[in-house]
Amino acid sequence: MNLNNHRRTLLISAIIGAAVLTGCVSQQKYDQLNAAYIKLQQAYQGDEVEIKQLQGELKVTIKDKILFPEGGFQLDSKAQAVLAKMVPTLSGFQNTKIVVRGYTDNVPVGPGLKREGITTNLDLSSKRADNVVDFLLKKGTSPSLISAQGMGESNPVASNSTPDGRAQNRRIEVTLVGPGN
Repeated sequence: MNLNNHRRTLLISAIIGAAVLTGCVSQQKYDQLNAAYIKLQQAYQGDEVEIKQLQGELKVTIKDKILFPEGGFQLDSKAQAVLAKMVPTLSGFQNTKIVVRGYTDNVPVGPGLKREGITTNLDLSSKRADNVVDFLLKKGTSPSLISAQGMGESNPVASNSTPDGRAQNRRIEVTLVGPGN
């Protein structure tokens, strides 16, 4: 574990510990999310994903370029391999909701996507989130616990005025929420 990951883990543990002490998160829920956090950190090395544990939620953010070709929504074999690393952790949950959210930048969809019936960024983000959910379902994630949401260009994490900012805004977030296992 590099120094930045170690610092991030310590900071997250401190934040979660404070939340537990103030009664915001039950100890059982904290333990389950912390175990999932550790499993996912071990599964994903490098910069494939960003994993955050916040007050009763665990959020895994996957960069769009890892999962989809630019302007596309189909998962290739590399994308499936990235998502497959999540399956052992997700399949261990029985009461925790899994919400897959797709986001885009603010660049309008092109003519190629329009020919496929995707006319807006909301459509594109929904199609991407749906494809991630479909893959996770095929790998054994419980259908009663998982849902997909297209968010379009809402909730940007960076400015859409630069290529780097737009790239950051194109993402998939998998969030674990709910009462715990």
